Amino acid sequence: MINLIMKTALLLGCLTISILSFPQCDILNRVAPDGSMVYYMEPVNFYWTKAKSLSGGIVTDKESYFLELFPIPFPEKPEGQDIKDNLELILSDGKTYTLEHYDSRYIRKDTVFKLVYLIGKKDLDWLLNLEVTEARINMKGDEGIRTYVFKLHKAALKEQLDCFLKEEEGK
Repeated sequence: MINLIMKTALLLGCLTISILSFPQCDILNRVAPDGSMVYYMEPVNFYWTKAKSLSGGIVTDKESYFLELFPIPFPEKPEGQDIKDNLELILSDGKTYTLEHYDSRYIRKDTVFKLVYLIGKKDLDWLLNLEVTEARINMKGDEGIRTYVFKLHKAALKEQLDCFLKEEEGK
């Protein structure tokens, strides 16, 4: 009887650890304005204070991968549409990596500002293996470069990319 209880407790412990070790891959989809299907996960908060915040996540159309970022505060229209510089990410190895700017747009009746960066094939390797510690966005104008030191969810991009790639492998 004691042996059965110990085996059950061990099995439950292993199950709990395995569930907590792997992120839930809750992949959502929406139709893009051009009619194509876009797959994404709920945005994750990377940095948050009363003065500024940054959230975002990985998005894919099954051909390319993108990083969507939602900075707050954001410039008023039309200044935000001039933000076209590449994104600098500092990863856990201390090196600076660059993602190419893809799009800047206001959404939800101009209440949200979205920056989109292309994750090239060469970028997948370092994003899958390293955590993001800092992001630098050139907000233009008087502010210039805004630095977000990731305090929350440093591994989120790595985990999201891993989820998308595992789902593709499973098909």
